[in-house]
Amino acid sequence: MTHKEKARENFLNGCNCSQAVFAAFCDVTGMQTEQALRLASSFGGGLGRLREVCGAVSGMAMVAGELWGYSSVQDKQAKKEHYALIQSLASDFRQRHGSIVCREILSGDVSSSGEPTERTPEFYNSRPCLRCVEDAAEILDDMIARKGAL
Repeated sequence: MTHKEKARENFLNGCNCSQAVFAAFCDVTGMQTEQALRLASSFGGGLGRLREVCGAVSGMAMVAGELWGYSSVQDKQAKKEHYALIQSLASDFRQRHGSIVCREILSGDVSSSGEPTERTPEFYNSRPCLRCVEDAAEILDDMIARKGAL
């Protein structure tokens, strides 16, 4: 199963966008699925349904951080390179969806209450979220193909 397919399956099984992407890459990051789901749980709905940065983009950034992030906080070059990588991933996503901001991508139902939206056939048919999750996984796979996984 590809990461795109896994991210899709995760989302259709009830994961938020961030969880769907981040957990799809556990085979690459080495993280346990349960741990990945907990870590990514806060970023769904554009950070706790605040409709800020798309959860799929956040999940993508978390995978990138695990694979290529810096740990030496004094290493300014590593920080600069990592930020450039994240900006590149975000740019690729923005090209496909016009934005990396959840409320702008949704451009319709932008409720920011804490109540999750019921996952119904109408939900899946009316929202771009599934495509966002799939595209984020695809963008990450393209980057992994170029950079390799550590």
